[in-house]
Amino acid sequence: MKNKMKTKKSVLRRVKITASGKVLHGSNFKRHLRRNKTKAHLRRLKKTKEFSAAINRKVKNALGVA
Repeated sequence: MKNKMKTKKSVLRRVKITASGKVLHGSNFKRHLRRNKTKAHLRRLKKTKEFSAAINRKVKNALGVA
């Protein structure tokens, strides 16, 4: 009997996979020390970003999507 691969739940909570297959994640560096950052930088940090191709494969493999 073949075992199913389990989904890594910690990864699942941190990323979102779009319908086209992109893997999006929230920015880091926005929790504290915010007063040292410019307002434009903080606005950019609010947006979700896409992983690079190498990390994209690893994340999808951890989620069992690939």
